[in-house]
Order: sequence, then C-alpha cells, then structure tokens
Amino acid sequence: MGKNQWFLNFRAWSVHFYTSLGLATAFFSLLAIFSGNVKLFFIFQGISLFIDSTDGYFARRWNVKKWASQLDGRKLDDITDYLNYTFLPVAFTYKFGLITDSWLVVLVIVLITSIYGFCQTGAKTSDGFFTGFPNFWNVLVFYLYFFNWPVPVNALVMLLFSAFIFVPVKFLSYSSPVLRRSSYVLSFMYLVFLGIIVVNLNNLDIRLVWISLIGPIYYLFSALYLQFSKQS
Repeated sequence: MGKNQWFLNFRAWSVHFYTSLGLATAFFSLLAIFSGNVKLFFIFQGISLFIDSTDGYFARRWNVKKWASQLDGRKLDDITDYLNYTFLPVAFTYKFGLITDSWLVVLVIVLITSIYGFCQTGAKTSDGFFTGFPNFWNVLVFYLYFFNWPVPVNALVMLLFSAFIFVPVKFLSYSSPVLRRSSYVLSFMYLVFLGIIVVNLNNLDIRLVWISLIGPIYYLFSALYLQFSKQS
C-alpha cells in the first residue's frame, strides 16, 4: 500500500470515527437526563446535531464508500441518529414530565414508528431526499419543553408527527441536489440561535424560542414547495 493510499484510507476512516462521536454525545446526553440537567442535555444534543450535519459532507468529499468500504457508514449513522434523534428525546420527554400517566403509550408509539421510519427502504431517496418526517424528535422536544403545553397537547403533537413519518413527502437533506448551499447556511445560523437560547436557559426571553421557529417553518415550506413545484 502506497503512502497516498494509506492517507486516503486513514482520512476516510476518520470520517467514520467522527460519526461515531455522536455515540459519545448520546452517552453524555443520557447522563444529563439522569441528573436532571436540561441545559447540558440540549448542549450535547446540539453537538450531536452539528456532527450529523457535517459528517456527510466529509464522507462524500473524501469518498468514504471507496476508501473505508469495510464499514457501513449508513448503518453507523442510522444507529447514532436513532439514539440521538429518537430514543434520548423520548427519555427526556418522560423524565421532565412532558408526557405522563396513560399518555406514556404515545412514547412507545414514537419509538416504534421512528425505527420503522429509519428502516424503510425508501427512507432516503436515491436523489438524496428524506421521505416523510425525518425523526427530528430532538428538535420537537426542544419546543415542547419551552412551550410548556398540557400533556394531552404534547401527546397529540407527537402522535401527529409519528403519522407524518409515513407521509410520502420529500424533505431536504444535505445530500439533496437543490437548496444545498442555503440549507447549510441556514442550518448553521439555526444551530447558533438555538445555542443562544440554551446558554440563556435560566433567564430566557420566550420570544427567542418563537423567533427560532423560522428554521423549522423554512424546512416545512421547502418540502411543500418541492412537492408541489416538482423541483425534486
């Protein structure tokens, strides 16, 4: 093996390692739930989002499928994402009383529908779009926590998004052929804004949370635009 090939292999494997750091943030998010530390939970979830938002770029740029083909990066990413995007937000929802009592069955439904969503053969299209709600439960739980709605309302919202997993609408991903650059820029700005909210958690102006909804609204309307304009 030449030095150049060795470097290409090493660089590709470093992307797999970078993706797997999402498991470390998942572990520390779990510890934050155990200790009842909301701020720390959201901080580690934010780091998880950042890793997941950027590892695909490096994987494509450094041709991981060719130079580190012995490991299935897609499977690694799905396992990490299920923990961070579904399982831990569900645990957070229970721990902090967003869903309680007889409504707990909703959390079981979320866990099952989400894993079905991850395991669907068409969960991600060949042209790089997600199909149906992409299991962003970490983002949804973020808003449910701050809005402090009654438990039945939280439950109905989670049931609604569970159903959206199976709605055949294309949602943007970072490998989508359209709006890719704007999605990167807006995602970065959105994460920074969420970071400001979390840092000011103990003295929060709730208007910041409402303003941050611009991010999810853009994401939803971009899906509707692509769906009805057939740009995808």
